[in-house]
Parts: sequence; C-alpha cells; structure tokens
Amino acid sequence: MQNYPSGGRAPHRKKRRGVRWEKVLGYTAILIVATAAIFFALNLISNRQQKTPGQTPVLPQILPVKEPEKVILTGYLKSGGELISVYDDEGGLVAELVRGTEVTYEEDTATEDGKQLVRFSGEEGGMEGYVRSDEIADDLQKVITETEGYVRTSVDMIADPETGQLSVMAAKGTHLEILGFDRLEEDGSVHEYRVRMTNDAGEETEAFIRPIYLVETAEDVDAIYDEGIQAIHNTRQDRYGGGDGASLDYYPREKGSFEDNVMPDECRTLYMNCSKETIAQVDEYIAIADQCGINAFVVDIEDGGLKGYASPWMQEHAPSCYSSAQSSLEDYGAAIKKLKDAGYYVIGRLVVFADSQLITDHPEYAIQDTSGNPLKISGEYWPSVFCRDAWEYKVGLAKEAVELFGFNEIQFDYVRFPNGTYDMERAGTIDFLNTYGETKAQGVQRFLMYATDEMHDTGVYVAADVFGETSNDYVSSYGQYWPAVSTVVDVISAMPYPDHYGEYNGWKPWEHPYDIITTWGNGAKIRQLETLSPAKVRTWIQAYNAIRPPYNTYGPDEVGAEIRALRDCGFHDGYMAWHGASSLDKYRSLMSAFDL
Repeated sequence: MQNYPSGGRAPHRKKRRGVRWEKVLGYTAILIVATAAIFFALNLISNRQQKTPGQTPVLPQILPVKEPEKVILTGYLKSGGELISVYDDEGGLVAELVRGTEVTYEEDTATEDGKQLVRFSGEEGGMEGYVRSDEIADDLQKVITETEGYVRTSVDMIADPETGQLSVMAAKGTHLEILGFDRLEEDGSVHEYRVRMTNDAGEETEAFIRPIYLVETAEDVDAIYDEGIQAIHNTRQDRYGGGDGASLDYYPREKGSFEDNVMPDECRTLYMNCSKETIAQVDEYIAIADQCGINAFVVDIEDGGLKGYASPWMQEHAPSCYSSAQSSLEDYGAAIKKLKDAGYYVIGRLVVFADSQLITDHPEYAIQDTSGNPLKISGEYWPSVFCRDAWEYKVGLAKEAVELFGFNEIQFDYVRFPNGTYDMERAGTIDFLNTYGETKAQGVQRFLMYATDEMHDTGVYVAADVFGETSNDYVSSYGQYWPAVSTVVDVISAMPYPDHYGEYNGWKPWEHPYDIITTWGNGAKIRQLETLSPAKVRTWIQAYNAIRPPYNTYGPDEVGAEIRALRDCGFHDGYMAWHGASSLDKYRSLMSAFDL
C-alpha cells in the first residue's frame, strides 16, 4: 500500500493545456516595435553626431525618374541638283541651302508625311525648318543622287584632281557609272565626278570628269544646243589636213571670273621677254608704262629655248630646261612682284608645242619619223599636240608659275602643230603619235579644254595665241580653228602682223597697218559670231620695224593706226605690243601711240 504525506490526501495533479498563440504574436509584435525604436534612435544619434551645429537635418528625397537623353544626329543635305528648299511647319519657305550643307536633327522624329525637322547655321545664327527625310545623307559622299551619265563630247578624264594627272580619253557617247565626287563648289555643284568606265573588253577604269562633259541620257549626247551654230561648222570640211569643223565642240562655256583677280576691261600691254637683261631692267619698263596708257605686261615664262627662271618643276621633269634658266628663281620672282606691286595686270606667256630642249629630255614626246626619231621642223623639235605627257608637263609648269609669282593670266603660245608638214603627211613619213585617232583641230581644242579647266582651278584666266589666218572660214592645216579656240579660252590673241601678209601686185601690206588690221578685224568679227561663248579678243600688234623691204619703221603713227583699227572694228578688249627684243628705246618711242 502506498504511503502519502500527512493529511492522508493524495497530491493535486494539474491538467495539460495547448499553446496560446495570441500571446506569442503579442510578444513578437512588441519585439518588432522595440527593435524599430532602437534602430530609429541609433540612426537619430548618428545624424546628430554628423550634422554641423545649427544645420537642420536633411530628410531623404524622392528622385524623379530620369528621362532618356535625346539623340542628336548630324547629316548633310542631299539632292540631284544644287539647291534644297527648307520649309517651316506651315509650308512657308525658310531658306534654300546648297547640297552638302551640314544639319543636325533628333533621332526618330520624322513626321508622318516624311518630313524631318533640322537645324542649320543661318545669317542670324542657328535656324530650323523641315526637309524631306530622303533629302538627308549620313555621309558627305552620299549627297548627290546622280548615278550615271554619258560623255557629251570626247574628253580626257583625270586620274588625280589634286595634280591634274590625266587618265584616259572617254569617247563621245560613253556610258559612265557615277561613284562620287572630289568636292562640292560653294554653289553646291560638283567639281569633278568620280566615275567608272567599262570598255568593250570588260576592263574598268576609275577616274574623274567635270560635269560640263556629261549629259543624263544617251539621247542627250547628240542633242544640238544651237542648230544655227552647228550648221555653220557642218559646212567646214577638212581641206588642208587640219580636220573638219563639225567634229569640234561648241558647247557654251562659262568664262573665268575671279573676285580677287579682276581683268581690266581693256588690257594695253607691253611685252617683256625673259632674258636675264630684260628681267634685270624691270624698273625701266615700269617707268615707261607709268608715263602712258599701258596697264598690263606679258612676261615670258619660257619662249622655246629661252627659259625664264630656275623652275623646280623643270628641275624635276626636264633638267635640260632647268640648266638653261636665264635668271634665278629669286631674281625673276622679284621682277614679277615689282610689276604687280606697281598695279599692273601681269600675264605669263608660255610656249607649248615648240620646245627642242624638252625633247632633249623626252624624245618620246616628239613628232617623229617612221623610225621613231624626233623630227626637226622649221628649226625646232616639236612635242606633239597629241602627246598627253606633254600636256601635263606644260600645264604643270603654268600652275607652278601662278603659285610662285601670282600671275593674273596664263597665255599659251604655239598651241598648234608645225606647218610645212603636208608633203611628209602625204608620203607617210611622219608620226604625230596620234593614239586616239584625232584630227589636229581636235587635239588643239582638247588640250585647251584641259589647260583651261586646270588653270581656272588656280584662279587665273587663260589666253591662247593663234595665227592671223584663223579669221578665215576653214580649219587650218596646223589645227587652229578660231571658233573652236574662242569657245574654250577666256582670251583669244591673234597675230595679224602686217609684215606677215604677202605682197600682192606690188601692194605691200606692211605699208598699210590700218587697212590690214581692219580687214583682219572684219573677218575676226564674223568668226566670233560662230560660237555661243566667244572669248575676249586681245590682239598682238606689230611694234617692230617691218622685216621686208623697204623695212618700214613702225613708229607712233603706224602702231597708233593698228590700235585705232582694232577699236574701229569694235574690239575694245586690248592689245599687246610685240617687240621680240623688248627694246626699251623702241617702247619709249611708241609712248604717244600707247596713250591714244
């Protein structure tokens, strides 16, 4: 039997109970509140320890959501023409900008009708307006829309626009793929297109060509831009071996016009050869000109065998020419500077296709016999007008002269084939190096096209000397045809010296200077009407005594008669007094004639 504590009663047993969750949750809430209070207190103490005395505590800020930045793009206005119209949002014209103009615009902001708001520089600072979205290119080379063209007249393409190096000739009608361009002019026009030509054999040539020589379609190649002009030249058949008139180019060309190089309305001009003695006496020539009506000088850069200065271009390309220089670069340059500083318009004369010394260095340029040996004709060796290497050499020399001395104009003389070759041509004993099968007149005109294009890029005018015979209505045997030359150059300078015309029934032309110049001038006026873009007529006049008996003295009366005849014929563009020796005494004796 079990014994119990005193009192005999069994101990009381407690009942078991379940977990009371309301108490657990209550304790948990109290713990969370207490923890938050402790954290807040600690944070408050930390802020108080960091704040500057007297400074109000900074409460946390709620930052706005950052919007994405606008993407500003740069583009260039694009067109098939030179100008692009810019409009406001109501369709009003804001500006007309040249293609290639740089603009900025926001990405993905083109309107539903395909317009894009752009900003550009204007006269009053930044301006804006709308253009079509397809009038914006992301690359400057993509601002033209032209893709093809056809060669309007046979022309030599350019391999390198910077140097003027020639590529190959593109024949009339040739299809060209337009790939780009070298640069845009200020008016938005293309200077030279970069093109690809593919020949019949599938061979490709990439080169450059100027817009004046391209048309848009094959049909445009044979378009006649003036039926009356073309009809005149269609009648001029090959009579003397120089070629026909119909195959030459009479497309109207824009003549040179340079704001910083203004040509006098009438150039009253003295000639200075490039001998060392002449160059050294430049002050005396200026003194003569200062006392009469002279306002311009023609100075030889080279005259056949007479080379004016120690040219770096000659040194590199024709050492024989360089070694025969009359003056140093510095002395020659100082003389030209004196002329320009005295206010005179200065023309650099350069003989092109009569240069024995150049043939010494480059016999491969020469008109040859059938064995390949250079032919001496009329006492000279002649670079062929057909020889493109000779073109590059002469034009390169002219460019250098402009760069070194600042000539206002370049005058090309002996732009022709030699005369007196007819018998050799009939006998087949002469080789003109006629690579492209051109007529002589085509060779002359195409050289002048190349030379004029290149010299205009340097900011100077171009003149070409021609024989007085070219006032007649045929293509000469040596390739000069007045309308074809006048069409291309800025100034055409004939040489109707009275003593160069033959005696007729005892009548001596050199005794009648007024009559000879008048007769010549009346013919030249007709030739000038045979082109849509005639050059200025600045004529050489005889300022030397006649070379035929009775060797008439040409004094103020005779020279003055020549000048009056030119003006009476309506030629007011000027004259150039030719005296091969550039005699100071002779010029002094003629001062009253120059002061008409």
